[in-house]
Amino acid sequence: MIQDDFDTLVPPGPGFNRRSFVRGTVGSGFAAAVLPVMAQSVVKTDSTGLVAGEVTIPVGDFRMPAYRAMPANRPDAPVVLVISEIFGVHEYIADVARRFAKAGYCAIAPELFVRQGDATSYGEIAKLIAEVISKVPDGQVMGDLDATVAWAKAQGADTGKLAVTGFCWGGRITWLYAAHNPGVKAGVAWYGRLVGQTSALSPAHPVDVAGRLAGPVLGLYGEKDTGIPLDSVEAMKKALAAGSAAARKSEFVIYPDAPHAFHADYRPSFRKEAAENGWKRALAWFKAHGVA
Repeated sequence: MIQDDFDTLVPPGPGFNRRSFVRGTVGSGFAAAVLPVMAQSVVKTDSTGLVAGEVTIPVGDFRMPAYRAMPANRPDAPVVLVISEIFGVHEYIADVARRFAKAGYCAIAPELFVRQGDATSYGEIAKLIAEVISKVPDGQVMGDLDATVAWAKAQGADTGKLAVTGFCWGGRITWLYAAHNPGVKAGVAWYGRLVGQTSALSPAHPVDVAGRLAGPVLGLYGEKDTGIPLDSVEAMKKALAAGSAAARKSEFVIYPDAPHAFHADYRPSFRKEAAENGWKRALAWFKAHGVA
């Protein structure tokens, strides 16, 4: 069962009017399932000095939408893949991409659920999981991310400096992709599940592939995350310690009293201190491992 952003979702507090956040292009508005959002907490990053907006990435005969943000004066910027929560590429994920772009990266957030449905349009989380998220094969996701990297290389970005980061559902994918693609130099996983039951669509979980990471991953987790118990973090640490050189370089930071989704500045789960510290650590991690 997929628990990310389901068992741990905090009911939204007072915030923006639902009508103010009607879904438009990729990266605009907020997913219906998270409305209303916390108006007082939402971070807004402008696109001054950036090339930012929706792009289309070929995956065989399929055309996958994505949000891309990069410095206007640096076409050969290093690449960071930004993997969304179960809610798809809405305004929060687009803003994260712009934050990376302001730091000098070509940040790309692909719509990885789009074949199964529009994750941003579902107002009920249980229905979103049942009808869309639970039907997305890990193999499809790995292929879509490979295609995203190939597209970035064709655009002139420096995929020799490749990083991946993701939130909740995307945190799990971060671990998997760091083991899948030998070109990944570093990853940062924000509170992604580490263990679970396997299935035809999800044949392995992070703990199963920990030993073969291509690039070290920094795991940023909350002590009070009810969906990701700390014993699963300990199991992951043991698997990493017995793995590749990159696996052994991986690290965890556990934020005291932080819940699931503590970086999500548009939700009541947001914890400003932990989010800001995690962001600084993420940038430092990428730089320390040659992605800058």
